[in-house]
Amino acid sequence: MEKSTEKFSRYTLGTLLSVVAINAFGGGYYGMAGAENVPTAWLENSPFDTYFIPGLILFSVVGGTCLWAAMAVFKRYQFARNAAFGCVLIIFGWLGVQVAIIGYVSWLQPAIAVMGVLIFILTCLLPNDILV
Repeated sequence: MEKSTEKFSRYTLGTLLSVVAINAFGGGYYGMAGAENVPTAWLENSPFDTYFIPGLILFSVVGGTCLWAAMAVFKRYQFARNAAFGCVLIIFGWLGVQVAIIGYVSWLQPAIAVMGVLIFILTCLLPNDILV
């Protein structure tokens, strides 16, 4: 039987992963749709002329991986811990590349970084033996 603190940690982790996924889906869709009101001048130091490819990466890689990990955490799959750790790497990889290319431009960047740290901490607390 799962302890109440483990259950709380698991549900909090799954929720944070879901929030990051939803944010990535929204941002990714916005980028693929043309990112109206976002200056394309920010892309000058990047290999991209438009926000379509970065939006596609945000949507599919960041959003898709975080959603997949959230489902694994909620369902208590054996690979949930590894999936959540993978998401931490992807989140910080995305943020690192984004800030290197366009700089600090939004309050969402540090907010997602804080969520990434919380996801890491909660993943460390996730038991190794969760199985379905």
